[in-house]
Amino acid sequence: MPLMASTLTMQQFKVVMFLTFAGPTSGQELARHLGVGLATVTGIVDRVVAQGLVTRHEDPHDRRVRLVELTEEGRRLTGEIIEAGTGGYVRLLRRLDTETLRTMETVMRKIEDAMRDLHAEETVTDAVNGVIDDISSDVSSGVAAHAAKATEATEESAATGRFPDPG
Repeated sequence: MPLMASTLTMQQFKVVMFLTFAGPTSGQELARHLGVGLATVTGIVDRVVAQGLVTRHEDPHDRRVRLVELTEEGRRLTGEIIEAGTGGYVRLLRRLDTETLRTMETVMRKIEDAMRDLHAEETVTDAVNGVIDDISSDVSSGVAAHAAKATEATEESAATGRFPDPG
């Protein structure tokens, strides 16, 4: 098992596997994916760089951003890990009869449909929350502008002794 032969911690393994599927990624994105702070990701990436599995380089589109990317050695290791996992899965499936495999396929499709529905619901919720945030921001801006005009009118009235026509 290539994973067991490696010296990767679970967090390091997650970084390497994420990069396998996502490609070059910023430290900020890795931190979001792992649910940790940027300082923590920096330490994790430092250790994976020391193992020769990833490199850091400047983002060609934004020089302020440093991207983390798998090295050839990192791609080789993840390829071996994936191949070992897939090989074990294939050996397991070969031991099952056709009826069990068909049942498994049906169950997997139902799980996939449920996941798709859940994702769609979350996407709609995120979109609605975004609209609510936009409306709230617009209302706050409008209220602030109205308050500023009212304050200005009050100050002008106090200075001139005349009050504006409320109509």
